[in-house]
Amino acid sequence: MKKNDFNPAELDLKEKVVQINRVAKTVKGGRNMRFSCLVVVGDGAGHVGVGLGKAIEIPEAIRKGTEDAKKNMISVPLRGTTIPHQIIGRFGAGRMLLMPAGEGTGVIAGGPARAVLELAGISDIRTKSLGSNNANNMVKATLQGLSSLVSAQQVAAKRGKSVEEILS
Repeated sequence: MKKNDFNPAELDLKEKVVQINRVAKTVKGGRNMRFSCLVVVGDGAGHVGVGLGKAIEIPEAIRKGTEDAKKNMISVPLRGTTIPHQIIGRFGAGRMLLMPAGEGTGVIAGGPARAVLELAGISDIRTKSLGSNNANNMVKATLQGLSSLVSAQQVAAKRGKSVEEILS
């Protein structure tokens, strides 16, 4: 995943906790219980990140997850309220098909993917989970797909043509 040159501290970020798990580590004295939190942060205008935090108490795990998400933010190219083209994001056994949708369609996505898409500022999109339904894999596959999107301006610049030539 590519990271972009912007400062997360300058953005007005919203956060959403996708999943909280109780995890255990068996040690000599018994089991060590901790909480693992999957957190998504975004500004609703094309910037989104995902982080995982683990701690003894839930609020501390959420704070750590938020900090991790701010470090792993990406920029998403948007075309109006949707994405520029169809793409499949892959992470582990999880695959997420992301398809652009017309104005007024809304976010048609499952829980974990919905959090990423809404905080990225995408309001019209259709998605389909093709592999694992593990929340961690689904979120990271969605993020990988969004980071792989290219806008018409980027393609035109790479090919040395105008945007009109690319779109026609």
